[in-house]
Amino acid sequence: MVLCFLITCFSFILFIKSLPLKPLPPWANEMRLLSFWFWKDLPSSFPISQLINNSLSSFYLSLIPPYKMSLIKKSLSSKVENVEEETAEMSVLDLPELALERILEMLPPASLCTMAGVCTSLRERCKSDHLWEKHMKQKWGRVVGAAAYRNWQWHISSKTDSNNLKQGKQKGLIRLLSLSWPVSWFRSKVDDCSKQRSSLPVDSIMSWYLALETGKFWFPAQVYNRENGHVGFMLSCYDAELSYDPRTDTFQARYPPHGRRAIAIENAVPWERLRAPPVETTPHDLHSSDCLNELCPGDHIEIQWRRNKEFPYGWWYGIVGHLESCDGNELYCRCHISDTVVLEFNQYTPGSRWRHTAINRKDHREEGNEADGFYGGIRKLKNKDEISTWKQLWPKETLE
Repeated sequence: MVLCFLITCFSFILFIKSLPLKPLPPWANEMRLLSFWFWKDLPSSFPISQLINNSLSSFYLSLIPPYKMSLIKKSLSSKVENVEEETAEMSVLDLPELALERILEMLPPASLCTMAGVCTSLRERCKSDHLWEKHMKQKWGRVVGAAAYRNWQWHISSKTDSNNLKQGKQKGLIRLLSLSWPVSWFRSKVDDCSKQRSSLPVDSIMSWYLALETGKFWFPAQVYNRENGHVGFMLSCYDAELSYDPRTDTFQARYPPHGRRAIAIENAVPWERLRAPPVETTPHDLHSSDCLNELCPGDHIEIQWRRNKEFPYGWWYGIVGHLESCDGNELYCRCHISDTVVLEFNQYTPGSRWRHTAINRKDHREEGNEADGFYGGIRKLKNKDEISTWKQLWPKETLE
């Protein structure tokens, strides 16, 4: 059977060559090449394909003019080179897992966000919590504390409930409109919206970081020397709600109302005047002092103080002093075993009523009056950075 086929093919070839052929149009040459490469790429699993390739190659190539043959060879060789170049290119996803992870860990937040938009695989990697924990700690760790995290959890929880409510309303609308419009059209719109919302998990660290970075999330923190260093708040630290301004790299602070005063707002608060609340005590609650028995002269402390019962507490810086009966000699000093603890606020002049106060070590509660204010809980400062921050905020002039 194969022999009969070959005899027929060769007879047809001899017959074609004997005919007086006219020049063919340009498209005919392309079709001849197409036919030739079709047979050329025929799988070798067919025994007849090899015989046909050998017999037809010389015939088709003989019909191509020499000058076009050189162009074809060049084009074919360039295609081969392009294929080799394409196969030689390497994607970032081809890197070993450890190398790719190391590269992502070295990227700043802006670059991570850019990489997350490249493809699905990189998006899943770039929004991983372990990558953003480092950036969160480096930039926001000093001003964002446990209270801010709780507010964030409440925020995303309320946002999720709101989205669920909206989806419920959309489903109800779909039921009404499905009487006259195709339901599939409405479902596709709702699915598109839900996909856009779910592109970034709301409870991820990346989502929290971006909410802080863009200033969309107000978080609780504390501000040193509030209201642009108002003289009545020197060497104090008050609670406030803060929002970041990325254009100026500063914050806007909203202070809770004091008595009949409205909410005070301060702009352009620098990073140096901010800190995360060091204790869980709210501004209107008395802090439980657990350091009274260990207080000694020279210790650095913070104490709660407020003008009257309607005001929230602020934290004020001071040091533990000596009793009047003590001359300050370390060999004979017994102030650390006395029930009375003297607190000094040396930013005020010696004759000022704010210069010092005394508290009971064993039975300390809120002490004071409407004239001098009320003193609350005490916390001992053991961190050198905290002490250094207070010293840097020391007023240039002694207060009255």
